[in-house]
Amino acid sequence: MTAVEPTVSERPVPEQAGPERPGREQAGRPTDATTTESTVVEPAPAAAPVAPTGPAARPTPAAPGSADAPTPAAPGADDAATLAEPGADDDTVPTAVAPRRPGVLERVRRFVAAVPRRITDAAVLAFALYTVLYHLAFPFGWAPSLTFRIWLTGCALLVLLRLVVAGLRERTARRAVATAPRDGSTVELTRPARRGPRWWWVLPVFGVGVAAAVTAGIGGTMPWWWPASLGLVASVAVALLARRSWLVAGPDGEPAPTVWQAGYVLLVSAGVAVSSLYMARNTPDDVFYLGKSVWVAERDSVPVRDFLFTEEVLPGLSTQPPISSIEVFAGALGRFLGLHAADATWFVLLPVLAVLAVLALWRLVHRWAPRRPMLAFTVAVGYLYLVAGSDAALGTFHLPRLYEGKGMFVSAAVPLMWVYLTDWLESRSRWKLFLIFALGVASAGLTSTAAIILPILVGAAAFAMLLVGRWLPAVLAFAAAVAYPLGSVVVSRLALGPVTEVGGETQFFDAEGTYRRTLLVGSLGVIGGLALWVAPLLMRHRTPRLLAAGAAVTMSVLFVPGVLEFLADLTGIAAVLWRVPWILALPGLIGILCTVRLPWPARLPLLGPLPWTGRTLKALTSALVAAVLLATFSLYGTPMWHRDSFVETHPHPVWKVPQDRLGRVEWIQSLTPARPPGLLLAPSTLMRLAPILSSELRVVLPRDGYLLEYDWNSEFAQDRLRLAAFADGEAIPSADELAATLDRLDVTTVCLYFGNRAARRALERLDFEVFGEREDPAGSVRCLRKLDAGAPPPTD
Repeated sequence: MTAVEPTVSERPVPEQAGPERPGREQAGRPTDATTTESTVVEPAPAAAPVAPTGPAARPTPAAPGSADAPTPAAPGADDAATLAEPGADDDTVPTAVAPRRPGVLERVRRFVAAVPRRITDAAVLAFALYTVLYHLAFPFGWAPSLTFRIWLTGCALLVLLRLVVAGLRERTARRAVATAPRDGSTVELTRPARRGPRWWWVLPVFGVGVAAAVTAGIGGTMPWWWPASLGLVASVAVALLARRSWLVAGPDGEPAPTVWQAGYVLLVSAGVAVSSLYMARNTPDDVFYLGKSVWVAERDSVPVRDFLFTEEVLPGLSTQPPISSIEVFAGALGRFLGLHAADATWFVLLPVLAVLAVLALWRLVHRWAPRRPMLAFTVAVGYLYLVAGSDAALGTFHLPRLYEGKGMFVSAAVPLMWVYLTDWLESRSRWKLFLIFALGVASAGLTSTAAIILPILVGAAAFAMLLVGRWLPAVLAFAAAVAYPLGSVVVSRLALGPVTEVGGETQFFDAEGTYRRTLLVGSLGVIGGLALWVAPLLMRHRTPRLLAAGAAVTMSVLFVPGVLEFLADLTGIAAVLWRVPWILALPGLIGILCTVRLPWPARLPLLGPLPWTGRTLKALTSALVAAVLLATFSLYGTPMWHRDSFVETHPHPVWKVPQDRLGRVEWIQSLTPARPPGLLLAPSTLMRLAPILSSELRVVLPRDGYLLEYDWNSEFAQDRLRLAAFADGEAIPSADELAATLDRLDVTTVCLYFGNRAARRALERLDFEVFGEREDPAGSVRCLRKLDAGAPPPTD
């Protein structure tokens, strides 16, 4: 994509007087860098003059002291902002050549290089279309299978429209080539010279940011006010430096990836997709997400009311309104392909989501990194794989939980939103604004959390835009991104009622607790703090640095003690406020840390020139920083495949549940012909898997945490908790109490481990009989049924 040249009113206006006047300082300075691994696509001038040829084209040296003579730079001026600004040795100076039609090989290269962008943009548009159709299905009464077929038709029409548009563009390009001058003339494109902040401005900010990261990472040794205050000071200073850089620098082009970069990224994404098939994480929330997909696949209806404890008799969970569409999409996909919903989710959908998440991370790193994006991308992927032990670590929300929607939101939607916002601010293209809107729709389809996180994220970007006086792009971007997510929440709340107080306040973490849960502690916490407060100094100049600084300021304000408490009281959603650091796209920022550029001199006093060039030393510095980061992840992080991450690895693709438990539940399901109608009571770990296996296998307690929304102290909840403790062998109630509880819940089948002999004897006294036994070295199971429940007679 080619950035659009801003109008005259959008260009920075130099100051009229003073030593900071750009015209005086920038004369004769070399253009700054963008990247060494990417080709920069420059904005095309409105009317490019044709350079003269012949002797007249040779420049005439200006007399010393004249207005046209270059102004000598002050000593050390070019080394002013080595931590923040690219150097002249990293420059790729673009040249605009008279248009010509590219050859076949060049067109293939361009196509391959653009594959990551095309795949992610197409996925955003396709899922946004499905989300809109899913929401339209409620008033129109469409079944999920019909919605899915309409979506497939819509996608086919979009592909056809895209081909037509591509054909028209190709025709326009051919006409441009036919009418272009053929004298071989070229036009040199020059950028307004960029000047980074002076080193005595950057180093103190860098030092304060490092101090904030260290004090926040070590945690517990001093009051949280210290890292919060230091972080706020550092982020504000970074924002001011980014603002000055944005106003002084000229417009920058969008970097275009090379074919080698695209090939490497696609290879990594394929490897990540394959690895997703062999790792299984036991996640308690799967009983809701996969259970809903199974219900849709088997019954071809969307459960708006409760489907776990009752068959749509009770109201649904107030914290899980039927806004997100990804669970219904997985169920409809399984029904369309003739697969079990879990097979469709874990063997078809999850690898696709893994590819999209990796490509989204690449697009952010490539868009924001000033140099060596492939190295930064590798470090970011390494962080996700090697730091996954905590239940709130971003690596935990990647491969092990991408199919849950919220994992895909933080891993793919957030990085892509920053990419689209960057493109929008630089180009003001209506297509980029539409992509922002489409991504907002898709985010609503992934998780209702998007209605909380997106306003904060886009608000941070809007704040950055307002710093440089771009109020209209800020307002349009904010409205486009949050209109659909907020609107869907408002409509659902009007239709289903507000979030219950207990549902919205099940847990709360203050600023320090939020930092420790998401950015972690110790060495990993220090690296997370550096990504928050130092990485914006290292960004590609102008818009990426400005937006990263806006995110840092917003997150620093949220980390001030008392701010999250205020938001919790204001919104009543304290339970999810620990997710606000998701706005940072932290893995990408951590990867960009390795792009730091130190001011290596070309020669040393008394020793003469160095044996290596400055470019080589800077590359070695980046490689060393990357190696240190990866080593720290390996030493202090918990890998994604480790058992401490609640992940099991297998030699073949498997469902993401403990396989021994799955085998027992499948055996219990096989007893259905001999099992009387009614609820099934089994150990808690087995009941949690039953809704994933079949929506017809109704159990007493799918998950105890969901009982909070139905009054923990009610008879409805206490009966289920009492029976679950009975099946787990933790407590045996009296015979009368047990009989009354079984009758109230209509429990007709009870499965117990062989070791729970007391529960078996209690059931036999209540006229339950054994009708099935399964010998298992890991835990043998015995099932009993109620004799007077209309079950078929026992068979020998």
